Amino acid sequence: MPTPFRGTVYSITTPPATPATDWTAFRNFAMLRGQLRVSLTPRCNLKCWFCHNEGDIPPPLHRAEQPRTRELSADDYVNILRTLIERGGLKRVYFTGGEPLASPLARPVLTQLPVLAPDVNHTLITNGTLVRAHKDWLSKTHLDKVKVSLHYFSDESLRAIARTRVSIGAILDGIEVAREIFDRVELNCLLQRENAHEWQDILTYALNRRMSLQFIELVDTDFNLDRQSSAVPAQRITDHLRTLTSEEEVEISGVGQGRRVFRVDGVEIDVIERGLGRHHVGQCGSCRLRSSCVEGFWALRLDHAGGIQPCLLRDDLRVGIRPLLSDPDSIPAAVAQHVTAFTEGTL
Repeated sequence: MPTPFRGTVYSITTPPATPATDWTAFRNFAMLRGQLRVSLTPRCNLKCWFCHNEGDIPPPLHRAEQPRTRELSADDYVNILRTLIERGGLKRVYFTGGEPLASPLARPVLTQLPVLAPDVNHTLITNGTLVRAHKDWLSKTHLDKVKVSLHYFSDESLRAIARTRVSIGAILDGIEVAREIFDRVELNCLLQRENAHEWQDILTYALNRRMSLQFIELVDTDFNLDRQSSAVPAQRITDHLRTLTSEEEVEISGVGQGRRVFRVDGVEIDVIERGLGRHHVGQCGSCRLRSSCVEGFWALRLDHAGGIQPCLLRDDLRVGIRPLLSDPDSIPAAVAQHVTAFTEGTL
């Protein structure tokens, strides 16, 4: 069982790398579709009980503790992204939070996204509630995709899961506005007891609008240990999808979470199941949390305090890059050194 999260942050500083930097692990991670998850803020207008907040203090928990203080500017974010994409070869960038659109940096960062290669994708992950308010400038960004978290389909389930007075109508409206702006709008839904009666409605909603949808089984983290009874398996959904289509395949290659991919009349519906496994490397082999971890190393997380870490559950593996901000071109090599040490188990 994971040790309880206590909000402690262990930051270390990595000096600029030497010319002999080994890029192999970092570039392999990028080639295998590893994600860079960029947290613009730990703040959110919802309080979903399962939120891990990319490793910061989750909104529903630890009210006596405060998230990390923001240390990065919009220009810092843009420069970090540019150098990691150019020199590290990263292809997949996800903007997260908290709720990213609640950050004052959302507009200056997202409207300055570096357009460096046609195969680099920038995705905004949002709860949808603020999309309409930011519609005008969002339409001017180079985002490739918007992914909306839809873990509810009624005011009742929204209150039970997110502890909010926001109406489900605001979220559904945000989805429709996003569809007006962007060619690709996708949904994700975390399966849980609180929405077990609504997953078919969510599936029908997605299929009627020809939006891809991802159903996700709950992953154990330090942040949700007291709600494990809410976890429900995906088998009912898998069985139902098999009545709708014969197009099914399993993807377990690369880095990240194994998933079942169904295509229903050309619409992709993913089901992420714990039993399909994860990709574990290097440092994971001796990790004290290995027995309980089902995530593996599938994302690098950049937080708003200037830290990067290769594992959600291990703050002690977080590296601080603020001392390198005056020379952004030195950041990719330093991150590559850190990823190499992680994969070799020498951190």
